[in-house]
Parts: sequence; C-alpha cells; structure tokens
Amino acid sequence: GGAAFYEYTSLERITIPLKDGIITDDDTFTGCENLEHVDLVEGEALRDTIDSLHLKEWRNDMNEGVDAINQNLLILSNRGAGGETRAIRRWISLVLFSIIHFKAQHRRLLDEAATTLQHAFPKDVVLNSILPFLKLPSYTLQGENNEGGG
Repeated sequence: GGAAFYEYTSLERITIPLKDGIITDDDTFTGCENLEHVDLVEGEALRDTIDSLHLKEWRNDMNEGVDAINQNLLILSNRGAGGETRAIRRWISLVLFSIIHFKAQHRRLLDEAATTLQHAFPKDVVLNSILPFLKLPSYTLQGENNEGGG
C-alpha cells in the first residue's frame, strides 16, 4: 500500500497483476511523469483467453481495453496533469469486468450451441469431440466464478 512509487520520475514501465484493489493509495504513481506503459502479469494468459472469445467484436473490445491504459498514460504525461493512479485503478476494474462478462457470454453461447448440437449428434460426440474445441483457456481471473468451465 501507500505511495510506493511516489515521485519516482525514472519509472517508465511497470508490470502489475490484474487484481481489483491492488492499488489502494491515490498517490501511488504521483510524480511518475515518465510512466508510459503498464503490462499485466497475466498478459499472455489474458491474451489467450481474448483470442478464444467467440465473437470478433468481443475480442476487439477486449484488446482495445487492455491496450487503452498505455494511450491514457501517454495523454496524462503529455498534459502533466497527474491522475495516473486513478487511471490505472479504473483500467484494472474495467478490464476485469469486461473479460468476466465476455467469458460468461461465451459460456452462454456455448451452452446454447451444445443443446442444439445434441439434437444432431449423440451427446458423447458433442461433449467429447466438439465442445472441447470451443472452450476458453482454463485461466481463472480474480472475481470470476469458474463453475461449469470454459
């Protein structure tokens, strides 16, 4: 907690976990005027999950959302306005909410498709040979209820 990087002017890039509440102090990045890039610890797993989402629109929304923080930090640093901490905190919440929402929608569509496919194919064929190719990676994010898998 606290202002861990307060006035750390040489900080340009940081890698943080995608976890709501990880940044609690509004002054954590105050004075980090060169902070221009935030990476996520879960970056690769998150990108794999995004790439597996059913609809291209969802993938595009998520990729734009994940990349948005670095554009916002650049704008903030050019203005010299500060606000990096609040921007990062809001971004984490938005990315978490969005990926959990899209994964739930993906599961809903998958369940509907499974029901439809079971009318055309035997249940074991659907469960063992079709659905495994449509599931999302098994990575679970903070705040996500992963009941029912993929």
